[in-house]
Amino acid sequence: MDTAATPHSNYLTDGYSLKSWLLTRDHKRIGLLYLFSVTAFFLLGAFFAGIIRLELLTPAGDLVSSDIYNRLFTMHGVVMIFFFLIPSIPSVLGNFLVPIMIGAKDLAFPRLNLLSWYLYTFGGLFTLWALVTGGVDTGWTFYTPYSSSFSNSNVALVIVGIFINGFSSILTGLNFIVTIHKMRAPGMTWFRMPLFVWAHYATSLIFVLGTPVIAITLLMVGAERVLHLGIFDPKLGGDPVLFQHLFWFYSHPAVYIMILPAMGVASELVAAFSRKAIFGYEFVAFSSLAIAVFGFLVWGHHMFVSSESVYSAMAFSLLSFLVAIPSAVKVFNWSATMYKGSISFEAPMLYVFGFIGLFMIGGLTGLFLAAIAVDVHVTDTYFVVAHFHYIMVGGAIMMYMGGLHFWWPKIFGKLYNEFWAQVAAVTIFVGFNLTFFPQFIVGYLGMPRRYHAYPPEFQLWNILSTAGATVLAVGYAMPAFYLLHSLFKGKRAPSNPWGAKGLEWETTSPPPTHNFETPPVVTEPPYNYAK
Repeated sequence: MDTAATPHSNYLTDGYSLKSWLLTRDHKRIGLLYLFSVTAFFLLGAFFAGIIRLELLTPAGDLVSSDIYNRLFTMHGVVMIFFFLIPSIPSVLGNFLVPIMIGAKDLAFPRLNLLSWYLYTFGGLFTLWALVTGGVDTGWTFYTPYSSSFSNSNVALVIVGIFINGFSSILTGLNFIVTIHKMRAPGMTWFRMPLFVWAHYATSLIFVLGTPVIAITLLMVGAERVLHLGIFDPKLGGDPVLFQHLFWFYSHPAVYIMILPAMGVASELVAAFSRKAIFGYEFVAFSSLAIAVFGFLVWGHHMFVSSESVYSAMAFSLLSFLVAIPSAVKVFNWSATMYKGSISFEAPMLYVFGFIGLFMIGGLTGLFLAAIAVDVHVTDTYFVVAHFHYIMVGGAIMMYMGGLHFWWPKIFGKLYNEFWAQVAAVTIFVGFNLTFFPQFIVGYLGMPRRYHAYPPEFQLWNILSTAGATVLAVGYAMPAFYLLHSLFKGKRAPSNPWGAKGLEWETTSPPPTHNFETPPVVTEPPYNYAK
């Protein structure tokens, strides 16, 4: 274990005033600003989820009215997807780690990076304003013509919030792409880059190419709502199916915005806790790019019941099956990496095992939804709810938590309680499965999503789901205590507490303001654990 001393000055001690944080151009401090922001939105989204699960505990719909229920699940979806799941890993861990991992002093455009956080914050504030003044009831998909013509909730205000937030994603993606192209340390060739950086490069391509589509689409919904232009409303000559094409053209790749960075985290953790180089490094790297490309070709499988032609449906079904290939490449290669590896079971690795299990269930049930006949049967049921929670929540959050634990000693220079971290990882895994696996069953049996009351024969599955949500909430709450405790009472972290490979472990914990005391030169391949 490395026991290098902490330097006298680091990015945390380089100014204590509020101004030094709010005007900082240090990518590490901006990563922490995002950490506080996305955590706040996660708590808000989790609060909405808790009320939803309490409402569904009984079949009668007796806790809140149907109108309030519509607003609850809409705000849960909007907050969780646009303000937590999409920005969490890229904006927190990516901001902190990408420059350090490639040996750079900062991102290419530090001021633009700070502007991205402000745009994210202002977008969030607009959305919160919509919440306190009545909320929105359209579902996070904003399907027209309900969102453009009939809803009397705060649709326009939420659209403005998401539109502003979209610029934050675009600028962050642009910053990562330029940084990775132009600011790599001497010797850091493309195939010496950590797979975490490859994953963020692919994610950034989706940010830059896809986000403008959803931003303009929602802007058109707002324009039609205010100016009655006739873009989506059939009464005015518009086409509501056009909205679905535009919305899902972005929103399916958005799934990969959430899961690709999680896969990047998994690659780092599998290598570190197996003490082996990633099996088939090049295949894993290129599979990230393949997922980014295929992600733009499969939007039509969300529209099998939206008057899509049989031939279009067959094409989108085939493409949806094909996108499973690069995802499977990653899982197979992680498994091959662990084979005969010296595996240790610290908390971050437990999150990896949980991630692989949940992602496999989510991925395999995605094949069900790519099959046209099965998709027609389970469309808009809880089967779909369970599937996307396994991918987007089970996948992305498990690796966000795993990455946060893995790099916590590097970020703050403090060690956390490993025992409680392991207990939390297991609790989250158990709670998650108890929450969402019953939803596959109740969805297959026919319970539709977005209903606040349901037939009594579905109650058992909903009781299990609500009980699981309680366990899950306990699991998510535990890290808040032991991680905060570590900041005040935790032992000082050495530079490399895990014995891992990578430039971030060659600098001190926490890193100095400019990341490295002397500019690094890369002379060996990544994950060189045989050395």
